[in-house]
Amino acid sequence: MNRRSQAFLLTSSWTDQPGEQDSELTFWWHSPTGSIKQTLRQPAVCFIAESEQQRAAAMASTLGWPIQFRALALKSFDQTAVCGCYLPASYLYRWRDLLAEQGIVCREVDIRPTDRYLMERFVYGAAELQWQQETAVAAVDDISEHLLIQQTRMKPGDYRPQLRWLSLDIETSIPRQGESVKLYSVGLVAENFRQVLLVNEHGAAQAANDTALDIRRFATEADLLAELNLLLARLDPDAIIGWNLIQFDIDVLVQLYRQHRITMTWGRDGSRLKWRRRRDMPDRVSVQMAGRVALDGIELLRAASFQFESFSLNFVSEQLLGDSKLLTGSQRGHDIQRLYETDIASFAAYNLQDCDLVWRIFAEVKLFEFAIERSLMTGLALDRMGGSVAAFENLYLPRLHRAGYIAPNMGEGYKAEKSPGGYVMDSRPGLFEHVLVLDFKSLYPSIIRTFKIDPMGLIEGLTTDAAETLPNDHWVPGFFGARFHQQRHVLPDLIRMLGQRRDQAKRQGNKPLAQAIKVIMASCYGVLGSEGCRFHDTRLSASITKRSHEIILASSEWIASQGYEVIYGDTDSVFVWLRKSVSDDEADQIGQQLVRNLNLWWQQQLQHRFNIESFLEMEYETHYRRFFMPSIRGAETGSKKRYAGLITNADGQPEMVFKGLEAVRSDWTPLARLFQQQLYEKIFLQQPYADWVRGLVKQLLNGELDDQLSYRKRLRQPLHLYQRNVPPHARAAMKLDFWRQQNGLLPMYRNGRGVIEYRITAAGPEPLYDGEDSDLQYPLAAPDYQHYIDKQLRPLAEAIFHFTGDDVDDLLGTQASLFG
Repeated sequence: MNRRSQAFLLTSSWTDQPGEQDSELTFWWHSPTGSIKQTLRQPAVCFIAESEQQRAAAMASTLGWPIQFRALALKSFDQTAVCGCYLPASYLYRWRDLLAEQGIVCREVDIRPTDRYLMERFVYGAAELQWQQETAVAAVDDISEHLLIQQTRMKPGDYRPQLRWLSLDIETSIPRQGESVKLYSVGLVAENFRQVLLVNEHGAAQAANDTALDIRRFATEADLLAELNLLLARLDPDAIIGWNLIQFDIDVLVQLYRQHRITMTWGRDGSRLKWRRRRDMPDRVSVQMAGRVALDGIELLRAASFQFESFSLNFVSEQLLGDSKLLTGSQRGHDIQRLYETDIASFAAYNLQDCDLVWRIFAEVKLFEFAIERSLMTGLALDRMGGSVAAFENLYLPRLHRAGYIAPNMGEGYKAEKSPGGYVMDSRPGLFEHVLVLDFKSLYPSIIRTFKIDPMGLIEGLTTDAAETLPNDHWVPGFFGARFHQQRHVLPDLIRMLGQRRDQAKRQGNKPLAQAIKVIMASCYGVLGSEGCRFHDTRLSASITKRSHEIILASSEWIASQGYEVIYGDTDSVFVWLRKSVSDDEADQIGQQLVRNLNLWWQQQLQHRFNIESFLEMEYETHYRRFFMPSIRGAETGSKKRYAGLITNADGQPEMVFKGLEAVRSDWTPLARLFQQQLYEKIFLQQPYADWVRGLVKQLLNGELDDQLSYRKRLRQPLHLYQRNVPPHARAAMKLDFWRQQNGLLPMYRNGRGVIEYRITAAGPEPLYDGEDSDLQYPLAAPDYQHYIDKQLRPLAEAIFHFTGDDVDDLLGTQASLFG
């Protein structure tokens, strides 16, 4: 009897058995009735020129390798017919290298067998499974169970699961030199479950009622780790979530499991968690669990295009939830240890609060839903962060194969000329009244769709009759000699499909799906412009960026012909100065009329010049009642990507907007950012500000603003690599590490990881750090207030006072220094 089920993919893997041609592919699925483990047998495949088949077959026969060859109705981008090499997956790279030694090119060798199996069936995230035989399998000590199926048929599905999540957070000691880390506790929060697993052996305080505090005690770390294996099996989560989960919590736990010689059986079938250090990023690790995924909140927020000044749990919680950790500040390590030893109720509450915050952040911004929708759109695994190239190839390759082509290898595309970046127009600096921002909706995807830009379309366009020297029904011109076929292409249709699905998601209020599609569409240009993509070809990327330059310039000229002035253009936007006084309603009417007429003009132009339909769509975005574009410091020319403006918000109230200026940059001090925000607001609202500026300087010199003088910057390399002209943040980190070593503490920044906070004092840059131990606080010299006036306040005041006519030295109280 056939059985069917909708299913959502959690993890995939493959293994080989000696002497067998087929690899065993394993897929773990979430279904409405429980977990499914699917196994099937399938050989891996790569491609060589058909003319090389005989030589390659002789090599395989000599080696005794289980490789079969099959002629295929496919060709490479150089129009060469190809054949497929079918072999066990573990042979792929060795086979490629042996062929290379004989001058035979092997293509598509780097595609994981499980990925290929799914993408060639257009299965992205979800599938409909059909099978006949099944076995119920208990995983660990009969605690949890999953269904094992084989000989399965699969087709695309659209199943959105309700996954089981477990939020995990560990608390540890902060080791001194020569000490190993001590595990204090593991906090766990899931639906209808809250618990702190507590280790007693390091001196944990007692409590009147552990049960009321959600505490379970264990005599030793080893006891806790063994029970954690069993507890995970009982809770049986689909995903484990946390904050810096993989790089800290799981990494520490892996080392502790190894230290105590206990197998970390976190796989759904009781298998060992696989941990490895990444080759491309040696300071980072990755993990894999059969049937479960580990999701880090920081990485997933970044994947969803969230940006924060700091991705610390406390900062993000305050921004998104209006809530915070129960312990904050640089003495947190000392406070955790103190609570562990003296106040176990507060310690447990702190541990669980961290778990709760992560859970609530995921729920608040729908990170669960975003991860699921992204997987359904691209086929990327839930725990695959980044992966824009992989997402593109998952969508593109099966369509390319059905069009009769295999993909090129990396480095085979045209790169004799360098593709430019997005167009950024020289700005006109100044203070302006009534500036409109007009923005092309998804400009790069629209260019791809309009001008038929596509890897296969490029090859097809270049093979059209060379005598056809003018654009016609067959091809559209690009740049660097590119020509794109009008009908034979893949990417324009893919962009159209994505755009339609995004519009539908917006109409349905499915924000996670709309955001996932937006990220995918935006990445298409970046992928084609990346040397890490097999389709990288500067004729493709240049035909997008150079065309965008042309569009922005032509649009600006057309707007000028309507009696307005474009004072700035930035990649896909133009800033239009109306040069007259208008009301908000009048400005809106002008903006709407401009975009209607400009879109019509582009339709007519492109039909006339290239015989193509225009999918360019200019939108009216913003009306700035007042607008400031600064000049480049020390020059008269205007800056780029930096401006401030005053808008009327949805509530009818004036609101300041800052883009790229110091007010929104984390490498400037809180003092400077506050100063710029409030000064510009007073100027834009035509409020008096001279006395306010003088008063703020007085507060600074009186020491009333010392808490706003911190710089915050990330170290980009190990400290020993800073040799000449050592920047202030590196000098502060060096001082802190030296001081820590003198006090028996491990260095924090030796390997160049992390963010350092510091301030400028009479003794130079010094770290802002008050220690993990209340008796150890870094001794700070007095702030260098003149530094903050000269380097933080003065540049911001000068930028706008240049246009208001104010005397900077007079307002900042530095007039006397001119004659000193």
